[in-house]
Amino acid sequence: MTETSLDRIISEEKFAALLGTEAELFFRIGNSVQHQSEAGQRRQRFFQLGIEANHLESLLDDHGAKRNQSYGFFRELVASIRGFSRVGFSLEHLQRRFDSYGTLLNELSDRDDQFRGALEAASGFTRDTTNRLLEECRSEAVTLGIRVTDKFFPEDRYTTGLVNLQLPHNLGDERIEEEALRIAEVTSKYLQVCAMFRDINVQPITDPEKRELFFARDCTEEQARVYEATVHNLQSAYDTYIRGSSLEGEDPRLAGLRGHASAAFHLLKSVTGLTHFVERHESGVRKEEYRRRMVKLVNRAEARDMTLNSLLYWASELILLGESLAREILSSFSNLQEIELEVPEGVTIHARPASLVVAIVNHYEMPVEMEVGGSACNAASILEVLITAGSNPEEGRYVFRGDARPLEDIRALFEARLGEGGLDLLPDCLSYLND
Repeated sequence: MTETSLDRIISEEKFAALLGTEAELFFRIGNSVQHQSEAGQRRQRFFQLGIEANHLESLLDDHGAKRNQSYGFFRELVASIRGFSRVGFSLEHLQRRFDSYGTLLNELSDRDDQFRGALEAASGFTRDTTNRLLEECRSEAVTLGIRVTDKFFPEDRYTTGLVNLQLPHNLGDERIEEEALRIAEVTSKYLQVCAMFRDINVQPITDPEKRELFFARDCTEEQARVYEATVHNLQSAYDTYIRGSSLEGEDPRLAGLRGHASAAFHLLKSVTGLTHFVERHESGVRKEEYRRRMVKLVNRAEARDMTLNSLLYWASELILLGESLAREILSSFSNLQEIELEVPEGVTIHARPASLVVAIVNHYEMPVEMEVGGSACNAASILEVLITAGSNPEEGRYVFRGDARPLEDIRALFEARLGEGGLDLLPDCLSYLND
């Protein structure tokens, strides 16, 4: 029996005929996006464009278009349209829903106007860029002999479910039964996100060279994905543990805190999308011809300006603006205390005992401040704890501030000589330190 090859060559002419059928809905939704621009329909049309572009890109990849001289750039255009459609959907969704989020920005009229102006600028850039990409895609299709329709997308073919159903992002989380403790934990995670953005220190930058230095240092695509995922996990934790709870209905501050996270998340999704676009066309993998043609369609400098000054900056601002709200909520739903502890005689705070203090704080995922000799630090950071302790080597009195639960375990650790006698001598309440 003769074996048959799994791969067979299809001529470019036959593939053009195939695409004429398979790409019809893609071109039809493209026509709707370009020429049916009612503001109320943009979100749905961007969503549908992403679906059809993804389908067409998969078809092109299955047929090896990425490695074909004729179809390579057409495939690049479709992939770019898919990316910009996702950015467009996120921004249109945010514009549509922002008033319902109840953020503190609504109380700051000047800042609120600045944010809405920045959001509309980014949305307008995304719409204009998408339209240029769609027009070039139609032109490229005609050149390739692909049949292109002038019809709009049929109303009865729109995907109705715009909500992505996902399981809770709770891998590694313990089940917490008390609603108040759930709220304290999620609020603590919000404060950790605040610390992340404070470290990044996002500021508007108009100078192109300085802006590029910022992207290289603080907002590569990999870093952008971390920012997005961190805020997404925060939002998911809220929805898993707080949304729909009795306490959420009683305390409107909780929904407002989620609003800050949700608004930032949609902005960060757009940051990731635009950063990916720029980096993928500068990676060295793309053909130089493709890059030259794409530069004429997408204003790179404008893309970078929008990414930083209209999106990442306001994502950071929205998160940090909610910090005071998070601290209020944490005070209401946790038992904040202060304890003063003496370092046992003969013990110094070096790497091992410092790591145990940090492990306790991270176990409870609630903020704890450590103060030594007038210097305070975040007790969840091993680096900060070591620097603060090392800067005060003669000081034997340590002050800890935070929720009673981690503080009690830190007290137990000090009473057990900070584990210097061996972890097997620690009390049962600290058994998790042996894991």
